[in-house]
Amino acid sequence: MCGIVGYVGRERQQDARDVLVGGLSNLEYRGYDSAGVALANGDVTVVKREGEVDELVGALDERAPSSAPVGIGHTRWSTHGEPSDENAHPHTDCTGEVAVVHNGIIENYDQLRAELREGGHEFESGTDTEVVPHLIEEALEAGADRDAAFRDAIDRLEGSYAIAAVFEDDETVFAARQDSPLVIGVGDDGYYLASDVPAFIDYTDRVCYLEDGQFARIDAETMSVTDADGKPVETSLSTVEWDAEDAGKSGYDHYMLKEIHEQPRALRKCLRERVDGIDGSVDLDLDRLDDADRIHLVACGTSYHAALYGAQVLRERGVPAQAFVASEYDRTTLAGETPLVIGVTQSGETADTLGALRTARAAGAETLAVTNTVGSTAARECDQALYVRAGPEIGVAATKTFASQQLALHAFALWHSADSIDPERIDALRSLPDQVQSVLDDADVESIAAEYADSSAFFFIGRGHNHPVALEGALKLKEITYEHAEGFPAGELKHGPLALMEDDAPVIALVTGDGERARKTLNNVKEVQSRGAPVIAVTDGRLDVEQYANHVLTVPETDPTLAPLLANVQLQLLAYWIAARLGRPIDKPRHLAKSVTVE
Repeated sequence: MCGIVGYVGRERQQDARDVLVGGLSNLEYRGYDSAGVALANGDVTVVKREGEVDELVGALDERAPSSAPVGIGHTRWSTHGEPSDENAHPHTDCTGEVAVVHNGIIENYDQLRAELREGGHEFESGTDTEVVPHLIEEALEAGADRDAAFRDAIDRLEGSYAIAAVFEDDETVFAARQDSPLVIGVGDDGYYLASDVPAFIDYTDRVCYLEDGQFARIDAETMSVTDADGKPVETSLSTVEWDAEDAGKSGYDHYMLKEIHEQPRALRKCLRERVDGIDGSVDLDLDRLDDADRIHLVACGTSYHAALYGAQVLRERGVPAQAFVASEYDRTTLAGETPLVIGVTQSGETADTLGALRTARAAGAETLAVTNTVGSTAARECDQALYVRAGPEIGVAATKTFASQQLALHAFALWHSADSIDPERIDALRSLPDQVQSVLDDADVESIAAEYADSSAFFFIGRGHNHPVALEGALKLKEITYEHAEGFPAGELKHGPLALMEDDAPVIALVTGDGERARKTLNNVKEVQSRGAPVIAVTDGRLDVEQYANHVLTVPETDPTLAPLLANVQLQLLAYWIAARLGRPIDKPRHLAKSVTVE
């Protein structure tokens, strides 16, 4: 969602403008429709523009002070008010003394706005955020100092927020968070503030994560963190285990393509020191969960598809497991004995997934976060965390994190089921990164993408463990191409979707293995072919699907439960090359955000 960046320089070693613009550029992957900064150099200068960061840079050249030691910046993803210069952040009070940026949703802003208007305050935007600087202004007029005025304003808010503020004649940034992430970077030249580490990874890898209900005050020399009552909070610094180069494109045209090609390395990191090929064991460094007789997995979007896959592997191992869309999960779902609840979330900040996990904790359930982000809210709030170790993912459309989530959940299923593990399964797990690399090395997808880029629709089918990957393949294609795509169980073709089969609507069929499900999927392919729709088969060649398909994308043979991870690579490449053919903005698809921190 929206991005926040802030900076307080020490001895003017860095110009705040350069830090903020660089940070906002690094946060573009989160999705946004406008950008702005507030620079404090005596007066507070606010410059903001609808559109991309480049539009903001042009405006800064005309209006910004030559240098400033302190500032805050923001990329906005609209929730209240259309994209416009007026609705862009930062927002100011009537006097222009204070400027504020905000991520999240202020649920009682209508009431606060009405009260402030009655008191004579005038508003220039349609956003919920604009009430915050006016609340601060009101508290200052009542005699509060700046720290107290900021706290008073925050105390009146209901909803979710990460908020940062700067004042005129004050080289300090004030910040607070509730249900929306904020992290402080500690550098040799000053302090940084952001909604996500990539904003300042060029400058420091030492970070302090704020917790819900905490306030931060940072100036050139000190960082203080306090609770809602103003009491000091003991903080600790963590070191981010990746650097600025990891977050770059490394010569690829798009982050998405780079991250697709990073999957072998990501999967090796996910397996490292967890899967032992000598004694055939899996060790996840988690406390045993022997009391969990059933498991609920909660997630959204791509992570939900990984959860569906994980639930299937758990059930295969004899563990009752079910995946739920996090936004639909409530206390009624928990009826009966309390399950173990696993939250699957790439960022660890997904609002709907956090809400489901909190519902589970309130009911007494044990919780486990499966996440890519050390120090995230999910990792801190859950009883335990299993990190997928995919490294930074910048492209909005998830690729390597999906593969890593699937692999981590697969390993968890083997570990949790506690009975003996087939050595061939262990070997298959350990061989998976090299097999993914072979798919990437041998893939020949571009010509197929060129042939079908102008199709009217795309349909993805699969059975069993391939079903979640069919859903993910459709999601990936629609995310970055804006074309209609659907995924569904192959057996559902005859219950409605066959009516949609046409000669310009290809069906992408996942046919791996030679078991009953694969043979039934082959029959579904024949149904499609007989109705004139083109078929693109993703197969390991164990069944003779080639004679019924227009095109074949191959994957190596492996354990049937792992074949979907290989098939998924071909689907990612197909989506990417179709989007490239159509000229879409692949890394920043319209209306979407990388980390969805509002419900």
